[in-house]
Amino acid sequence: MKFGIFDHVDQSGAPLADLYENRLRLAEVYDRAGFYCYHIAEHHGTPLGAAGSPSVFLAAVAQRTKRLRFGPLVYVLSTTHPLRIFEEICMLDQLSRGRLEVGIGRGTSPYEMSYFGVDIGESLKIYTEAYEVILRALKSTRLNFEGEHFHFKDVPVVLDSYQKPHPPIWYGLSSPDAVPWVAQNGINIVCNGPSAPVRAITDRYRSLWQSMPHPPGTALPMLGLGRHLMVADSHAEAFSTGKRAFKVWYDNLQHLWRAQGKPLTRYPIPEDFQAAVDAGIVIVGTPGEVIAGLEREIEVSGANYVLTRYAYGDLSFEESSRSLSLFVQEVMPHFADR
Repeated sequence: MKFGIFDHVDQSGAPLADLYENRLRLAEVYDRAGFYCYHIAEHHGTPLGAAGSPSVFLAAVAQRTKRLRFGPLVYVLSTTHPLRIFEEICMLDQLSRGRLEVGIGRGTSPYEMSYFGVDIGESLKIYTEAYEVILRALKSTRLNFEGEHFHFKDVPVVLDSYQKPHPPIWYGLSSPDAVPWVAQNGINIVCNGPSAPVRAITDRYRSLWQSMPHPPGTALPMLGLGRHLMVADSHAEAFSTGKRAFKVWYDNLQHLWRAQGKPLTRYPIPEDFQAAVDAGIVIVGTPGEVIAGLEREIEVSGANYVLTRYAYGDLSFEESSRSLSLFVQEVMPHFADR
């Protein structure tokens, strides 16, 4: 069982310079502790995300870590030119000597897309073309592409990725209907929300994967499950601290939607903290309670990778560090041989 980190890099009220530095300090801990990968989100015009240019922040992560893999989850391909994304992928992968993991998506917020002049009705077409352009550029020395939104004719490709043919690809998944495409292409996935519906996705992925031919030694891609954590010396402390920070994070999540008078109502993570805990989406408590909670969520979901969160909402660096330290010292070893 491998553990990773997911981070919105959401604003906490602290000065931005301090926010960035504290996230980088935590990344150094993730690196030393043996976490697999540090995944960050891309958002714009909202306190939900202070890493609107993921590559800029990840370049700093590359220099502050030695083993930790890292990457965007996701690059929003509908709002950024694919040639620029291709070049940033190559640069980050080379700077880190092959530690980049690339998440791709079209984006989900119509408000954020509108800031870039993108209509959400066109975003899927733009995303699909952009992804094909990036993959072609990663596999060629001349880029040719003719689409509805992008046109390239004999564009020289002078950069390449460190990992061949390209870094691992990640995709967020919420329905079993999308499984065939990701399984056929060997793409890693991440799911949020309750574990029971996730099981339908992981079961279908495994079934399709096992039915396809693979070179000897090819490992099953990562089937990830995202979970907020708060680990403390007592359940009461973990619950109260987690509840306070979770509310700030959720307010950031809803910020743009509420500003438009259309708050999210179908998000897979409930706004009520107790409901989120009861559903196993947020796991709080002592190390023993967190172990039990993770065992349950892994078993029910069928995930083979858990993306944990230690920095969210208004958690101070000290609060995040304490929760992380307890997890590393007392929870992680329990899953070492799983």
